[in-house]
Amino acid sequence: MPSALPDGEPVPADGALPASALAGAASRPLGFYLHVPYCATRCGYCDFNTYTATELRGTGGVLASRDNYADTLTDEIRLARKVLGDDPREVRTVFVGGGTPTLLAAGDLVRMLSAIRDEFGLAPDAEITTEANPESVDPAYLATLREGGFNRISFGMQSARRHVLRILDRTHTPGRPEACVAEARAAGFDHVNLDLIYGTPGESDDDWRASLDAALGAGPDHVSAYALIVEEGTQLARRVRRGEIPMTDDDVHADRYLIAEETLAAAGFDWYEVSNWATSDAGRCLHNELYWRGADWWGAGPGAHSHVGGVRWWNVKHPGAYAAALARGDSPGAGREVLTDEDRRVERVLLELRLREGVPLSLLRETGLAASRRALSDGLLQPEPYGEGRAVLTLRGRLLADAVVRDLVD
Repeated sequence: MPSALPDGEPVPADGALPASALAGAASRPLGFYLHVPYCATRCGYCDFNTYTATELRGTGGVLASRDNYADTLTDEIRLARKVLGDDPREVRTVFVGGGTPTLLAAGDLVRMLSAIRDEFGLAPDAEITTEANPESVDPAYLATLREGGFNRISFGMQSARRHVLRILDRTHTPGRPEACVAEARAAGFDHVNLDLIYGTPGESDDDWRASLDAALGAGPDHVSAYALIVEEGTQLARRVRRGEIPMTDDDVHADRYLIAEETLAAAGFDWYEVSNWATSDAGRCLHNELYWRGADWWGAGPGAHSHVGGVRWWNVKHPGAYAAALARGDSPGAGREVLTDEDRRVERVLLELRLREGVPLSLLRETGLAASRRALSDGLLQPEPYGEGRAVLTLRGRLLADAVVRDLVD
């Protein structure tokens, strides 16, 4: 089941932000994340805030219906306009995620995007992305999205091997994601991503290489590759605990990452974040870079998180409770926190170190600087950028990124 929300102070009923959050807003990019919490089935490894029809039955009534979800989410977009007041920024990125956004009608996704355009305006070069499951789209659906303003799409491929997909409870057949890439290109999408997962129990090195080769053969300009994490409370975690399937160890994850880097680099993909590769700077996911660089984004939808000017808040998780709050004219916010300068410094180090550009050494405290010197001598940081005042991970450093960043934030 979905993970729990963090603790925090109450969100005002009208969603109002402290004046400090809006100070200097015009100098920061603004993005929107739109969360669609519906899935046809629950994948065994997923702990995202998503719900199947069976899970919602009797718990949210008509308010939790997929049929009127676009209208409900539009109400939060209008609330965002009121909260941000006369903020002059056009929206730079929109990312529709889930869940499975493409379980909604294509016209519903376009209407949600249109609400942002109407309330805020979109930058002329705005990046507009939706996630999609391969079995939930067809050429007509993709054409409607493209005509409605979407220019980037991310397909959940995960693996090209049937037995790996079975362990993950993925319902699409091998080959369908690759066909989706061709259909998206035919519809006119500028940028296409394929999501892959490595380290699934029962996956071999050859299985992983086959998945990478299949993904590259489809012709995306962006690939995301994530190590499988077995989250507590998921069906996969229960199967591991019962001994039905083995846990994949860290050494296997490291080997798979090295295979990914070698294969993707040979195909002309450059890493720009530890788990993300693109064929050009234009192919990078600008929306995710808003997160990694601590910019401003409004997350609309059940359980969605937002950040504006050092204030972070999160919505109630259940679609019924979310819709009920908006129907009353209230903010659906469940809690929030105001980040201190130290909180923001630590988060910059945590997130920016994962990027190809790295993190400025000026953000490190004395103990962190000492740790960075050790990391440099251990071959975890690149010498040339370090000499220019930035900590940038080497390939070996990327394998140990979590450990490196723990040392640097001290």
